[in-house]
Amino acid sequence: MKFYCLCCLLFVFGCEQSKPTTPAPVVEQGEAAPIPDEQQAGDQHAEAHKGGPLAGMGVMVGELTPDSALVQVRLTETDKLVDRDVKGTSGVVRFTLNPVAAKGGAEIKDNPQTVEAVPDHDFIARAVFTGLAPGTKYECKTEIGKTAEHLHAGPVAHFETLPGPTLAEPVKFVVVTGMNYAKFHGDDRIDKKQHLIENNTNLPQPYSGPDKHLGYPALETILKLKPLFFVGTGDNVYYDTPDNPRAKTIPEMRQKWHEQFIQPRYRDLFAEVPTYWEIDDHDYRIDDGDNTGDHHPTPQEGRDMMLEQLPVAPMGDKDAKTYRTHRVSKDLQIWLPENRMYRSPNAMEDGPEKSIWGKEQRAWLQKTLKESDATYKLLISPTPMIGPDDLRKTDNHCDIGGFRHERDDFFKWLKENGLDQQNFFIVCGDRHWQYHSVDPSGFEEFSSGALVDANSRLGRKPGDPKSTDAKGEIKQPYYQDPRSGGFLEVKVTPAGKEQPATLSFLFHDEKGKLLYQHDIPPKK
Repeated sequence: MKFYCLCCLLFVFGCEQSKPTTPAPVVEQGEAAPIPDEQQAGDQHAEAHKGGPLAGMGVMVGELTPDSALVQVRLTETDKLVDRDVKGTSGVVRFTLNPVAAKGGAEIKDNPQTVEAVPDHDFIARAVFTGLAPGTKYECKTEIGKTAEHLHAGPVAHFETLPGPTLAEPVKFVVVTGMNYAKFHGDDRIDKKQHLIENNTNLPQPYSGPDKHLGYPALETILKLKPLFFVGTGDNVYYDTPDNPRAKTIPEMRQKWHEQFIQPRYRDLFAEVPTYWEIDDHDYRIDDGDNTGDHHPTPQEGRDMMLEQLPVAPMGDKDAKTYRTHRVSKDLQIWLPENRMYRSPNAMEDGPEKSIWGKEQRAWLQKTLKESDATYKLLISPTPMIGPDDLRKTDNHCDIGGFRHERDDFFKWLKENGLDQQNFFIVCGDRHWQYHSVDPSGFEEFSSGALVDANSRLGRKPGDPKSTDAKGEIKQPYYQDPRSGGFLEVKVTPAGKEQPATLSFLFHDEKGKLLYQHDIPPKK
Protein backbone atom coordinates (compact mmCIF):
# COMPACT_ATOMS: atom_id res chain seq x y z
CA MET A 1 0.00 0.00 0.00
CA LYS A 2 2.80 2.46 0.94
CA PHE A 3 4.64 1.62 -2.28
CA TYR A 4 1.65 2.46 -4.44
CA CYS A 5 0.90 5.69 -2.55
CA LEU A 6 4.55 6.77 -3.02
CA CYS A 7 4.35 6.05 -6.73
CA CYS A 8 1.16 8.07 -6.97
CA LEU A 9 2.75 11.10 -5.32
CA LEU A 10 5.87 10.92 -7.48
CA PHE A 11 3.94 10.80 -10.73
CA VAL A 12 1.39 13.42 -9.71
CA PHE A 13 4.00 15.95 -8.62
CA GLY A 14 6.17 15.51 -11.70
CA CYS A 15 9.77 14.55 -12.27
CA GLU A 16 11.64 17.22 -10.33
CA GLN A 17 11.25 15.68 -6.89
CA SER A 18 15.02 15.46 -6.38
CA LYS A 19 15.28 19.25 -6.34
CA PRO A 20 14.85 21.10 -3.04
CA THR A 21 11.32 22.32 -2.48
CA THR A 22 11.03 26.04 -1.87
CA PRO A 23 7.93 27.01 0.13
CA ALA A 24 5.64 29.42 -1.67
CA PRO A 25 5.90 32.97 -0.35
CA VAL A 26 3.31 34.01 2.21
CA VAL A 27 0.65 36.28 0.74
CA GLU A 28 -0.44 38.98 3.15
CA GLN A 29 -3.86 40.62 3.11
CA GLY A 30 -4.00 43.11 0.27
CA GLU A 31 -1.63 41.21 -2.01
CA ALA A 32 -2.50 39.04 -4.97
CA ALA A 33 -1.48 35.39 -5.03
CA PRO A 34 2.03 34.83 -6.48
CA ILE A 35 2.46 33.72 -10.07
CA PRO A 36 5.39 31.47 -11.09
CA ASP A 37 8.14 33.31 -12.96
CA GLU A 38 8.41 32.89 -16.72
CA GLN A 39 11.51 30.67 -16.57
CA GLN A 40 9.84 28.26 -14.14
CA ALA A 41 6.70 28.17 -16.27
CA GLY A 42 8.77 27.56 -19.39
CA ASP A 43 10.66 24.69 -17.76
CA GLN A 44 7.41 23.03 -16.71
CA HIS A 45 5.92 23.51 -20.18
CA ALA A 46 8.94 22.01 -21.91
CA GLU A 47 9.07 19.08 -19.52
CA ALA A 48 5.39 18.31 -20.06
CA HIS A 49 5.89 18.07 -23.81
CA LYS A 50 9.10 16.12 -23.47
CA GLY A 51 7.55 13.39 -21.34
CA GLY A 52 3.96 13.64 -22.51
CA PRO A 53 0.98 15.07 -20.65
CA LEU A 54 0.82 15.38 -16.87
CA ALA A 55 -2.05 14.81 -14.45
CA GLY A 56 -1.43 17.95 -12.44
CA MET A 57 -4.74 17.78 -10.60
CA GLY A 58 -4.32 14.15 -9.61
CA VAL A 59 -7.11 11.60 -9.67
CA MET A 60 -10.63 11.72 -8.23
CA VAL A 61 -13.11 8.94 -7.46
CA GLY A 62 -16.80 9.72 -7.16
CA GLU A 63 -20.36 8.51 -6.74
CA LEU A 64 -19.56 5.21 -5.03
CA THR A 65 -22.18 2.50 -4.79
CA PRO A 66 -21.81 -1.07 -3.53
CA ASP A 67 -20.95 -2.18 -7.08
CA SER A 68 -19.77 0.86 -9.07
CA ALA A 69 -17.55 3.94 -9.07
CA LEU A 70 -16.50 6.81 -11.33
CA VAL A 71 -12.80 7.66 -11.68
CA GLN A 72 -11.46 10.75 -13.45
CA VAL A 73 -8.16 12.36 -14.43
CA ARG A 74 -7.59 15.72 -16.13
CA LEU A 75 -4.60 15.87 -18.46
CA THR A 76 -2.49 19.01 -18.06
CA GLU A 77 0.62 20.67 -19.45
CA THR A 78 1.94 21.58 -16.00
CA ASP A 79 1.60 20.42 -12.42
CA LYS A 80 1.50 23.95 -10.99
CA LEU A 81 -0.45 27.16 -11.48
CA VAL A 82 0.75 29.34 -14.35
CA ASP A 83 -1.00 32.72 -14.62
CA ARG A 84 -3.59 31.49 -12.10
CA ASP A 85 -4.58 28.48 -14.22
CA VAL A 86 -3.58 24.94 -15.16
CA LYS A 87 -3.60 24.51 -18.92
CA GLY A 88 -5.09 21.26 -20.17
CA THR A 89 -3.87 19.09 -23.01
CA SER A 90 -5.39 16.40 -25.22
CA GLY A 91 -4.50 12.76 -24.82
CA VAL A 92 -5.74 9.48 -23.45
CA VAL A 93 -6.00 7.89 -20.01
CA ARG A 94 -6.05 4.15 -19.40
CA PHE A 95 -7.78 3.17 -16.15
CA THR A 96 -7.07 -0.28 -14.69
CA LEU A 97 -9.00 -1.38 -11.61
CA ASN A 98 -8.16 -4.30 -9.34
CA PRO A 99 -9.21 -5.40 -5.84
CA VAL A 100 -6.46 -4.87 -3.28
CA ALA A 101 -7.06 -8.38 -1.95
CA ALA A 102 -8.47 -11.13 -4.14
CA LYS A 103 -12.19 -11.50 -3.57
CA GLY A 104 -14.48 -13.73 -5.57
CA GLY A 105 -18.05 -13.24 -6.65
CA ALA A 106 -17.90 -10.06 -8.74
CA GLU A 107 -16.29 -9.44 -12.10
CA ILE A 108 -15.31 -5.90 -13.04
CA LYS A 109 -16.86 -4.92 -16.36
CA ASP A 110 -14.97 -3.04 -19.10
CA ASN A 111 -11.60 -3.24 -17.40
CA PRO A 112 -9.22 -1.71 -18.32
CA GLN A 113 -10.79 1.34 -19.95
CA THR A 114 -9.05 3.79 -22.28
CA VAL A 115 -10.73 7.20 -22.36
CA GLU A 116 -9.89 10.23 -24.48
CA ALA A 117 -9.25 13.60 -22.82
CA VAL A 118 -10.67 16.22 -25.18
CA PRO A 119 -11.12 20.02 -25.11
CA ASP A 120 -14.94 19.79 -25.07
CA HIS A 121 -14.74 18.13 -21.64
CA ASP A 122 -11.89 20.32 -20.37
CA PHE A 123 -9.44 17.45 -20.99
CA ILE A 124 -11.07 15.37 -18.23
CA ALA A 125 -11.19 11.62 -18.87
CA ARG A 126 -13.78 9.81 -16.74
CA ALA A 127 -14.19 6.04 -16.48
CA VAL A 128 -17.32 4.25 -15.26
CA PHE A 129 -16.64 0.97 -13.47
CA THR A 130 -19.43 -1.49 -12.69
CA GLY A 131 -19.60 -5.06 -11.47
CA LEU A 132 -17.66 -4.33 -8.28
CA ALA A 133 -18.03 -6.21 -5.00
CA PRO A 134 -19.61 -4.50 -1.95
CA GLY A 135 -17.36 -3.44 0.91
CA THR A 136 -14.21 -4.16 -1.09
CA LYS A 137 -10.99 -2.16 -1.38
CA TYR A 138 -9.81 -1.36 -4.89
CA GLU A 139 -6.79 0.22 -6.51
CA CYS A 140 -7.12 2.14 -9.76
CA LYS A 141 -3.89 2.63 -11.67
CA THR A 142 -3.78 5.10 -14.53
CA GLU A 143 -1.54 5.48 -17.54
CA ILE A 144 -1.53 8.74 -19.48
CA GLY A 145 -0.19 9.85 -22.82
CA LYS A 146 -0.77 11.64 -26.09
CA THR A 147 -1.89 8.38 -27.68
CA ALA A 148 -2.81 4.91 -26.49
CA GLU A 149 0.49 3.65 -27.93
CA HIS A 150 2.63 6.03 -25.86
CA LEU A 151 1.57 5.88 -22.22
CA HIS A 152 3.41 6.52 -18.99
CA ALA A 153 2.34 6.00 -15.40
CA GLY A 154 -0.25 8.40 -14.01
CA PRO A 155 -1.78 8.89 -10.56
CA VAL A 156 -3.13 5.98 -8.52
CA ALA A 157 -6.38 5.97 -6.52
CA HIS A 158 -7.53 3.75 -3.67
CA PHE A 159 -11.12 3.40 -2.50
CA GLU A 160 -13.55 1.02 -0.86
CA THR A 161 -17.03 0.34 -2.25
CA LEU A 162 -20.06 0.92 -0.04
CA PRO A 163 -21.06 -2.04 2.17
CA GLY A 164 -24.64 -1.83 0.88
CA PRO A 165 -28.00 -2.79 2.42
CA THR A 166 -27.07 -6.23 3.76
CA LEU A 167 -23.79 -5.44 5.54
CA ALA A 168 -23.76 -3.82 8.99
CA GLU A 169 -20.25 -2.38 8.83
CA PRO A 170 -18.69 0.57 10.70
CA VAL A 171 -18.87 3.68 8.52
CA LYS A 172 -17.39 7.14 8.87
CA PHE A 173 -17.41 10.04 6.43
CA VAL A 174 -16.91 13.80 6.41
CA VAL A 175 -19.11 16.68 5.27
CA VAL A 176 -17.70 20.07 4.22
CA THR A 177 -18.67 23.39 2.68
CA GLY A 178 -17.19 26.83 2.05
CA MET A 179 -13.88 26.02 0.33
CA ASN A 180 -13.04 29.64 -0.48
CA TYR A 181 -9.74 29.81 -2.35
CA ALA A 182 -9.54 33.61 -2.58
CA LYS A 183 -10.01 34.18 1.15
CA PHE A 184 -7.48 31.50 2.11
CA HIS A 185 -4.79 32.80 -0.22
CA GLY A 186 -5.52 36.52 0.23
CA ASP A 187 -6.94 37.93 -2.99
CA ASP A 188 -6.76 41.74 -2.80
CA ARG A 189 -9.67 42.07 -5.23
CA ILE A 190 -12.25 41.09 -2.58
CA ASP A 191 -14.53 44.01 -1.67
CA LYS A 192 -14.19 44.39 2.11
CA LYS A 193 -17.32 46.54 2.53
CA GLN A 194 -19.43 44.04 0.60
CA HIS A 195 -17.95 41.20 2.66
CA LEU A 196 -18.98 42.89 5.91
CA ILE A 197 -22.57 43.30 4.72
CA GLU A 198 -22.92 39.74 3.43
CA ASN A 199 -21.03 37.92 6.19
CA ASN A 200 -21.72 39.97 9.33
CA THR A 201 -17.95 40.20 9.92
CA ASN A 202 -14.85 41.92 8.61
CA LEU A 203 -12.81 40.01 6.05
CA PRO A 204 -10.53 37.69 8.06
CA GLN A 205 -6.81 37.57 7.43
CA PRO A 206 -5.69 34.92 4.92
CA TYR A 207 -3.76 31.86 6.01
CA SER A 208 -0.10 32.70 6.70
CA GLY A 209 1.48 29.37 7.67
CA PRO A 210 4.66 28.13 5.94
CA ASP A 211 2.60 25.27 4.47
CA LYS A 212 0.24 27.63 2.66
CA HIS A 213 1.35 26.38 -0.76
CA LEU A 214 -0.08 22.94 0.14
CA GLY A 215 -3.63 24.26 0.50
CA TYR A 216 -6.22 23.95 3.26
CA PRO A 217 -4.95 22.34 6.50
CA ALA A 218 -8.33 20.68 7.09
CA LEU A 219 -7.77 18.46 4.05
CA GLU A 220 -4.69 16.93 5.65
CA THR A 221 -6.65 16.43 8.86
CA ILE A 222 -9.42 14.64 6.97
CA LEU A 223 -6.94 12.36 5.21
CA LYS A 224 -5.55 11.25 8.57
CA LEU A 225 -9.05 10.24 9.69
CA LYS A 226 -9.30 7.80 6.74
CA PRO A 227 -13.03 8.31 6.08
CA LEU A 228 -14.93 6.05 3.71
CA PHE A 229 -15.93 9.11 1.68
CA PHE A 230 -16.02 12.92 1.49
CA VAL A 231 -19.17 14.99 0.81
CA GLY A 232 -18.81 18.47 -0.67
CA THR A 233 -22.19 20.10 -0.05
CA GLY A 234 -21.66 23.08 -2.35
CA ASP A 235 -19.65 26.30 -2.42
CA ASN A 236 -16.86 24.00 -3.50
CA VAL A 237 -15.52 26.93 -5.53
CA TYR A 238 -16.62 30.57 -5.60
CA TYR A 239 -17.40 31.96 -9.04
CA ASP A 240 -18.19 35.30 -7.38
CA THR A 241 -15.18 35.70 -5.08
CA PRO A 242 -13.86 38.15 -5.91
CA ASP A 243 -17.07 39.66 -7.21
CA ASN A 244 -15.23 42.05 -9.51
CA PRO A 245 -14.01 40.38 -11.59
CA ARG A 246 -16.13 37.26 -11.14
CA ALA A 247 -16.27 34.16 -13.31
CA LYS A 248 -18.84 34.65 -16.08
CA THR A 249 -17.54 32.56 -18.98
CA ILE A 250 -16.85 28.83 -19.31
CA PRO A 251 -13.04 29.32 -19.29
CA GLU A 252 -13.31 31.54 -16.20
CA MET A 253 -15.53 29.01 -14.43
CA ARG A 254 -13.17 26.17 -15.27
CA GLN A 255 -10.23 28.18 -13.93
CA LYS A 256 -11.86 28.23 -10.49
CA TRP A 257 -11.89 24.42 -10.38
CA HIS A 258 -8.34 24.20 -11.72
CA GLU A 259 -6.79 26.46 -9.08
CA GLN A 260 -8.73 24.62 -6.38
CA PHE A 261 -7.86 21.02 -7.20
CA ILE A 262 -4.22 21.67 -8.15
CA GLN A 263 -3.48 22.26 -4.46
CA PRO A 264 -1.35 19.35 -3.17
CA ARG A 265 -3.58 18.55 -0.19
CA TYR A 266 -6.53 17.98 -2.54
CA ARG A 267 -4.43 15.69 -4.70
CA ASP A 268 -3.31 13.69 -1.67
CA LEU A 269 -6.82 13.46 -0.23
CA PHE A 270 -8.65 12.46 -3.39
CA ALA A 271 -6.11 9.77 -4.22
CA GLU A 272 -7.27 7.97 -1.05
CA VAL A 273 -10.79 9.22 -0.27
CA PRO A 274 -13.69 9.05 -2.78
CA THR A 275 -16.20 11.85 -3.12
CA TYR A 276 -19.85 12.85 -3.48
CA TRP A 277 -20.70 16.35 -4.67
CA GLU A 278 -23.52 18.85 -4.47
CA ILE A 279 -23.45 22.48 -5.59
CA ASP A 280 -24.91 25.60 -4.02
CA ASP A 281 -25.15 29.25 -5.01
CA HIS A 282 -21.47 30.20 -5.37
CA ASP A 283 -20.57 27.23 -7.58
CA TYR A 284 -23.81 27.47 -9.58
CA ARG A 285 -24.24 31.16 -10.45
CA ILE A 286 -23.92 33.91 -7.81
CA ASP A 287 -24.49 34.49 -4.09
CA ASP A 288 -28.03 33.41 -3.09
CA GLY A 289 -28.78 32.92 -6.79
CA ASP A 290 -31.79 31.29 -8.41
CA ASN A 291 -32.62 30.69 -12.09
CA THR A 292 -33.86 34.18 -12.93
CA GLY A 293 -31.96 36.98 -14.65
CA ASP A 294 -29.95 37.08 -17.85
CA HIS A 295 -26.55 37.36 -16.14
CA HIS A 296 -23.77 34.85 -16.49
CA PRO A 297 -23.16 32.11 -15.58
CA THR A 298 -26.53 30.96 -16.87
CA PRO A 299 -28.37 28.09 -15.15
CA GLN A 300 -27.35 25.77 -17.99
CA GLU A 301 -23.70 26.79 -17.67
CA GLY A 302 -23.79 26.18 -13.93
CA ARG A 303 -25.23 22.70 -14.45
CA ASP A 304 -22.81 21.89 -17.26
CA MET A 305 -19.80 22.80 -15.12
CA MET A 306 -20.96 20.61 -12.25
CA LEU A 307 -21.36 17.59 -14.51
CA GLU A 308 -18.07 18.28 -16.29
CA GLN A 309 -15.76 19.05 -13.38
CA LEU A 310 -17.11 16.65 -10.76
CA PRO A 311 -17.56 12.84 -10.93
CA VAL A 312 -21.31 12.90 -10.35
CA ALA A 313 -22.40 11.10 -13.53
CA PRO A 314 -20.85 9.60 -16.67
CA MET A 315 -19.23 12.31 -18.80
CA GLY A 316 -21.65 13.68 -21.36
CA ASP A 317 -24.80 12.40 -19.63
CA LYS A 318 -26.96 15.47 -20.16
CA ASP A 319 -29.99 13.79 -18.56
CA ALA A 320 -28.18 13.02 -15.30
CA LYS A 321 -30.11 13.65 -12.10
CA THR A 322 -28.11 15.75 -9.66
CA TYR A 323 -30.33 14.60 -6.80
CA ARG A 324 -29.76 11.02 -5.66
CA THR A 325 -29.71 8.63 -2.72
CA HIS A 326 -27.17 6.00 -1.68
CA ARG A 327 -27.63 3.03 0.62
CA VAL A 328 -24.29 3.16 2.39
CA SER A 329 -24.79 0.19 4.72
CA LYS A 330 -27.49 -1.77 6.49
CA ASP A 331 -27.67 1.00 9.09
CA LEU A 332 -27.26 4.10 6.91
CA GLN A 333 -28.82 5.72 3.85
CA ILE A 334 -27.99 9.23 2.63
CA TRP A 335 -29.93 11.61 0.38
CA LEU A 336 -28.19 14.29 -1.69
CA PRO A 337 -30.85 16.76 -2.89
CA GLU A 338 -30.52 19.40 -5.62
CA ASN A 339 -31.31 22.83 -4.16
CA ARG A 340 -30.55 25.26 -7.02
CA MET A 341 -31.52 23.91 -10.43
CA TYR A 342 -35.24 23.31 -9.88
CA ARG A 343 -36.14 26.13 -7.50
CA SER A 344 -38.80 28.78 -7.80
CA PRO A 345 -37.65 32.41 -7.91
CA ASN A 346 -36.46 33.60 -4.51
CA ALA A 347 -38.62 36.73 -4.84
CA MET A 348 -41.82 34.70 -5.28
CA GLU A 349 -44.27 34.96 -2.38
CA ASP A 350 -43.92 31.97 -0.08
CA GLY A 351 -46.74 29.47 -0.34
CA PRO A 352 -47.79 26.03 -1.66
CA GLU A 353 -46.42 26.65 -5.17
CA LYS A 354 -42.99 27.91 -4.09
CA SER A 355 -40.35 25.19 -4.00
CA ILE A 356 -36.61 24.65 -3.75
CA TRP A 357 -36.89 21.03 -4.85
CA GLY A 358 -39.57 21.12 -7.53
CA LYS A 359 -42.47 18.66 -7.73
CA GLU A 360 -40.55 15.77 -9.29
CA GLN A 361 -37.70 15.85 -6.79
CA ARG A 362 -40.06 16.31 -3.84
CA ALA A 363 -42.04 13.23 -4.91
CA TRP A 364 -38.82 11.23 -5.36
CA LEU A 365 -37.53 12.31 -1.95
CA GLN A 366 -40.70 11.29 -0.13
CA LYS A 367 -41.00 8.01 -2.01
CA THR A 368 -37.41 6.92 -1.34
CA LEU A 369 -37.53 7.99 2.30
CA LYS A 370 -40.69 5.97 2.84
CA GLU A 371 -39.18 2.91 1.14
CA SER A 372 -35.96 2.92 3.15
CA ASP A 373 -35.46 0.43 5.97
CA ALA A 374 -32.06 1.83 6.99
CA THR A 375 -31.59 2.33 10.72
CA TYR A 376 -30.52 5.94 10.11
CA LYS A 377 -31.61 8.28 7.34
CA LEU A 378 -29.57 11.42 6.63
CA LEU A 379 -30.66 14.24 4.34
CA ILE A 380 -27.40 15.99 3.42
CA SER A 381 -28.71 19.33 2.20
CA PRO A 382 -26.65 22.05 0.51
CA THR A 383 -28.64 24.62 2.51
CA PRO A 384 -30.18 24.74 6.01
CA MET A 385 -33.75 23.79 6.87
CA ILE A 386 -33.70 24.79 10.55
CA GLY A 387 -30.91 27.32 11.11
CA PRO A 388 -31.28 29.98 12.39
CA ASP A 389 -29.99 32.03 9.48
CA ASP A 390 -29.50 35.74 8.81
CA LEU A 391 -32.83 37.59 8.75
CA ARG A 392 -31.86 39.37 5.51
CA LYS A 393 -31.76 36.13 3.49
CA THR A 394 -34.64 34.64 1.49
CA ASP A 395 -33.07 31.72 -0.40
CA ASN A 396 -33.25 28.86 2.12
CA HIS A 397 -35.89 26.64 3.72
CA CYS A 398 -35.45 28.35 7.08
CA ASP A 399 -35.65 31.93 5.79
CA ILE A 400 -38.61 34.20 6.44
CA GLY A 401 -40.05 35.01 3.03
CA GLY A 402 -37.99 32.19 1.60
CA PHE A 403 -39.16 28.58 1.36
CA ARG A 404 -40.60 27.90 4.81
CA HIS A 405 -43.92 26.63 3.51
CA GLU A 406 -42.22 23.76 1.70
CA ARG A 407 -40.11 23.03 4.79
CA ASP A 408 -43.08 22.98 7.14
CA ASP A 409 -45.14 20.86 4.76
CA PHE A 410 -42.24 18.40 4.40
CA PHE A 411 -41.81 18.16 8.18
CA LYS A 412 -45.56 17.56 8.49
CA TRP A 413 -45.32 14.74 5.92
CA LEU A 414 -42.39 13.19 7.81
CA LYS A 415 -44.46 13.08 10.99
CA GLU A 416 -47.56 11.74 9.27
CA ASN A 417 -45.49 8.88 7.86
CA GLY A 418 -43.65 8.11 11.08
CA LEU A 419 -40.25 9.27 9.82
CA ASP A 420 -39.80 11.35 12.98
CA GLN A 421 -39.61 8.00 14.80
CA GLN A 422 -37.29 6.41 12.22
CA ASN A 423 -34.06 8.28 12.99
CA PHE A 424 -34.24 10.94 10.27
CA PHE A 425 -31.70 13.78 10.59
CA ILE A 426 -30.56 16.74 8.52
CA VAL A 427 -26.95 17.64 7.76
CA CYS A 428 -26.35 20.91 5.93
CA GLY A 429 -23.64 23.01 4.36
CA ASP A 430 -23.88 26.67 3.25
CA ARG A 431 -23.63 28.31 6.68
CA HIS A 432 -20.15 29.44 7.68
CA TRP A 433 -20.42 28.27 11.26
CA GLN A 434 -20.99 24.92 12.95
CA TYR A 435 -24.11 24.18 14.96
CA HIS A 436 -26.48 21.51 16.21
CA SER A 437 -30.05 22.81 16.20
CA VAL A 438 -33.34 21.26 17.28
CA ASP A 439 -36.49 22.61 15.62
CA PRO A 440 -39.73 22.96 17.63
CA SER A 441 -41.02 20.07 15.49
CA GLY A 442 -38.30 17.88 17.02
CA PHE A 443 -36.19 17.48 13.88
CA GLU A 444 -32.46 18.06 14.27
CA GLU A 445 -29.92 19.71 11.97
CA PHE A 446 -26.11 19.60 12.00
CA SER A 447 -24.26 22.33 10.07
CA SER A 448 -20.75 21.44 8.90
CA GLY A 449 -19.44 25.01 8.96
CA ALA A 450 -16.83 26.43 6.56
CA LEU A 451 -13.81 24.26 5.80
CA VAL A 452 -11.53 27.29 5.42
CA ASP A 453 -10.79 29.33 8.55
CA ALA A 454 -10.73 32.63 6.65
CA ASN A 455 -14.23 31.83 5.36
CA SER A 456 -15.72 31.15 8.81
CA ARG A 457 -17.78 33.56 10.91
CA LEU A 458 -19.85 33.71 14.05
CA GLY A 459 -23.42 32.74 13.26
CA ARG A 460 -26.87 33.80 14.33
CA LYS A 461 -28.17 32.39 17.59
CA PRO A 462 -31.78 31.63 18.50
CA GLY A 463 -33.34 34.79 19.95
CA ASP A 464 -31.15 37.16 17.92
CA PRO A 465 -33.46 39.85 16.44
CA LYS A 466 -31.36 39.77 13.26
CA SER A 467 -31.90 36.02 12.89
CA THR A 468 -34.71 33.93 11.41
CA ASP A 469 -35.59 32.84 14.97
CA ALA A 470 -36.07 36.12 16.83
CA LYS A 471 -38.41 34.41 19.33
CA GLY A 472 -35.78 31.86 20.31
CA GLU A 473 -37.92 28.80 19.56
CA ILE A 474 -35.02 26.71 18.26
CA LYS A 475 -32.91 24.85 20.80
CA GLN A 476 -29.19 24.82 20.07
CA PRO A 477 -27.09 22.30 22.02
CA TYR A 478 -23.98 23.43 20.12
CA TYR A 479 -22.98 26.77 18.61
CA GLN A 480 -19.42 27.33 17.42
CA ASP A 481 -17.62 30.13 19.26
CA PRO A 482 -14.93 31.26 18.59
CA ARG A 483 -15.20 30.97 14.83
CA SER A 484 -12.87 28.61 12.99
CA GLY A 485 -12.61 26.51 9.88
CA GLY A 486 -13.43 22.84 10.19
CA PHE A 487 -15.76 20.04 9.15
CA LEU A 488 -18.31 17.51 10.34
CA GLU A 489 -17.45 13.84 10.78
CA VAL A 490 -20.30 11.33 10.83
CA LYS A 491 -19.92 7.82 12.22
CA VAL A 492 -22.22 4.82 12.27
CA THR A 493 -21.32 2.00 14.65
CA PRO A 494 -23.16 -1.31 14.10
CA ALA A 495 -25.09 -2.93 16.92
CA GLY A 496 -23.21 -5.05 19.43
CA LYS A 497 -24.43 -7.64 21.90
CA GLU A 498 -25.84 -5.01 24.27
CA GLN A 499 -25.47 -1.78 22.27
CA PRO A 500 -27.79 -0.83 19.39
CA ALA A 501 -26.41 0.75 16.23
CA THR A 502 -25.22 4.26 17.03
CA LEU A 503 -25.02 7.44 14.95
CA SER A 504 -22.39 10.00 15.99
CA PHE A 505 -21.83 13.58 14.86
CA LEU A 506 -18.36 14.97 15.57
CA PHE A 507 -17.41 18.58 14.86
CA HIS A 508 -13.70 19.28 14.29
CA ASP A 509 -11.68 22.42 13.69
CA GLU A 510 -9.28 22.45 10.75
CA LYS A 511 -6.45 20.98 12.81
CA GLY A 512 -8.65 18.10 13.99
CA LYS A 513 -9.51 19.27 17.50
CA LEU A 514 -12.85 17.78 18.58
CA LEU A 515 -15.18 20.67 19.39
CA TYR A 516 -18.46 18.81 20.00
CA GLN A 517 -19.82 15.28 19.78
CA HIS A 518 -23.40 14.05 19.80
CA ASP A 519 -24.21 10.32 19.89
CA ILE A 520 -27.66 9.00 19.02
CA PRO A 521 -28.99 5.56 19.90
CA PRO A 522 -31.82 4.52 17.58
CA LYS A 523 -35.40 5.25 18.56
CA LYS A 524 -37.39 2.12 19.36
